[in-house]
Amino acid sequence: MNYENNERKMDSIYSKRLRAGKRRTYFFDVRATKGNDYYLTITESRKRFDDNGYDRHKIFLYKEDFNKFVKTLGEAVDYVKTELMPNFDFDAFNHDEVEEENNLPAQPQESTELPKPNTEINTDQINTEDVDKW
Repeated sequence: MNYENNERKMDSIYSKRLRAGKRRTYFFDVRATKGNDYYLTITESRKRFDDNGYDRHKIFLYKEDFNKFVKTLGEAVDYVKTELMPNFDFDAFNHDEVEEENNLPAQPQESTELPKPNTEINTDQINTEDVDKW
């Protein structure tokens, strides 16, 4: 979004980058509305094959959908892992995260940092009534 005349920019309150291969990166950004409500944007950025910029796709995820989204994503990932590819070693790809962390300069950690996502979600522990407390 372009903001002119010193209008308020929608800056991230929290941002996390996930590199996924040579040409694809995901950005997870927590943003605030003017009324101090919060939502998440998930952006997929892919470098074009002709090296002429990036293609970006963005999903807006609102707080009332957080629990349903995490639960459904966990169920879909678990289905692939257990039903479709039970013998595949998904942990073999975890080395990218360690390499990326070693190459980044140290940054102070704020107490507002969210826990690292876990694709193996125990959906029995999700309480959808907690969404109303946010």
